[in-house]
This record gives sequence, C-alpha cells and structure tokens, in this order.
Amino acid sequence: MERRKFIVTTAALAAFGSDLMAFPFSKNEVKNGFLVKSGEARFGKHTPFRGVNPNDLKISSKDTGGQMSAFEYIGVEKTGPSLHVHLEQDEVFYVVEGEYLFQLGDSQHQLKAGDTIFLPRNIPHTWIQTSDKGKLFYILQPAFKMEEFFQTMTDLGRPPTEEEAQKISLAHGIRNVGPPLTLK
Repeated sequence: MERRKFIVTTAALAAFGSDLMAFPFSKNEVKNGFLVKSGEARFGKHTPFRGVNPNDLKISSKDTGGQMSAFEYIGVEKTGPSLHVHLEQDEVFYVVEGEYLFQLGDSQHQLKAGDTIFLPRNIPHTWIQTSDKGKLFYILQPAFKMEEFFQTMTDLGRPPTEEEAQKISLAHGIRNVGPPLTLK
C-alpha cells in the first residue's frame, strides 16, 4: 500500500473506529448468495415499466446493504423514460438483446447487444428502444430508493400525470428534466 493511502486509512480508522468499518453495510446483507431464475423477480414482485415491459428486480438493496440493485428489463415496445437525473446514484446498462438509443448529457449513443454504457449521477440521461424487441440488464449504485420507485409507479396502476411523475420521482431521488426520446 502506498504510504499516503496507509496514513489516511490509519487516521480514518483511528478517528472513526468500528463505525467506519460498519458503514455503509447493513445487517440485512445476504452472505450465502441466491438464484433468481429467468422471468422471476427477486421477491416475486414484478414491476413492469409502463405496465407492459417486464422490469424485474434481480438483486435487491436488501441483499447488498444498500450498495446496489440490479434489474432485467425486457422491452416489448419502443419506449423509454423521460430525460432525468439521478441525484444519488450511478447506472450501468448492458444491452443483452436488441438496440437502444441512449442520451447522456448532449450526446447520443446507439447501443446494440453486448454494449455497455455508464451513466453517472447528476448528468441528464434517457434511452429508447429502437428494435422491436430488446433486453437490458442494469445496475444502480448505490441502490438508494429505486426499488421503491418502481413499486410506487406499478402500484399507481395507470400512467402518472406529469405532476405525479415528478412528485414520485423527486421522492425517490430522481428529477425529470425533459421529455422521453421519440423515434422519428
């Protein structure tokens, strides 16, 4: 270990002791692993995006002490979320199948199967499926309140109004800043 890193780490441990070692993990972390099969959600709760596209939780914040959550999205329609900003988390998307157009800030990127994109917090982003069918695997880190966000949107039972969408989003650390992408 480099001398400077060693000194900083030692000073932090001395100042914060066991409290530093406990953060940010929780007692709910899974220690033995688990399996979530295709078509299943982690706790049996499906949260389809826009009520149609399967968007299943595969790894929960409860499994990782709040460090991350992971979802599998299966696109059956050419749609995507509003332009938005995550205030507390980064996202990583991996395209399993199909093609997607991602917007990150002012740049747009066409992704196909096998491509990965990193979307840092506090940078506006969105995406739209451009192929007839698609599949994404994505991770949010830290997990923050994304599982609750998707559950709240699902429980609404209908598309939210713009005002409802912004209120629900803000309550879960997301700020909508523009419309979704459209295909021309």
